[in-house]
Amino acid sequence: MRSQRKICVYCGSSRGEDSVYAKSAETLGREIACNNNTLVYGGAKIGLMGILADTVLAEGGNVIGVMPDNLADLEIAHDGLSELFLCQDMHARKKKMSELSDGFIAMPGGLGTLEEFFEIWTWAQLGIHSKPIGIFNVDNYFDPMIFFIEKAISAGFIKPGHTSSLIIEDQAENLVKLVNVEKYETVTKVPDKKE
Repeated sequence: MRSQRKICVYCGSSRGEDSVYAKSAETLGREIACNNNTLVYGGAKIGLMGILADTVLAEGGNVIGVMPDNLADLEIAHDGLSELFLCQDMHARKKKMSELSDGFIAMPGGLGTLEEFFEIWTWAQLGIHSKPIGIFNVDNYFDPMIFFIEKAISAGFIKPGHTSSLIIEDQAENLVKLVNVEKYETVTKVPDKKE
């Protein structure tokens, strides 16, 4: 039987400069729908957020959006979702997204995406949740961040065990399968350093 888990995806309200990001949002959307997962995301119809939501909906999947009232016009709230929660502010948005979700995936995005990823990872470190957290490392987008995390570990600011809650994949199919596993053991895959 296919999973009915809800997967929260953090991603950009922009499409990015390279078409690889839009294509990856489509691929991830298809995998989420294929696995009978519900997508939980920021509720916008623009950028990678919109592409991801549109793909899940086109494949017959369910999509739940969560957006602060004051961003509904700025980020252009998606009007075709299965469900849209409007909330008071960004703090309420992140809390609601966390409560609704069984796992999390960060794909390429800007400051908001990075902030959401680091907060949900921090919550795991603090024992607030034990849900899987994935990084969709499209076109090596997250390599510099992964190297930074490794630097923080070697400098003694992040305990090595805290990376065990991260699933880092560049293939959407593998990532969605791993995020759907209720009990998992993962090891952060650190890319080879570029010369």
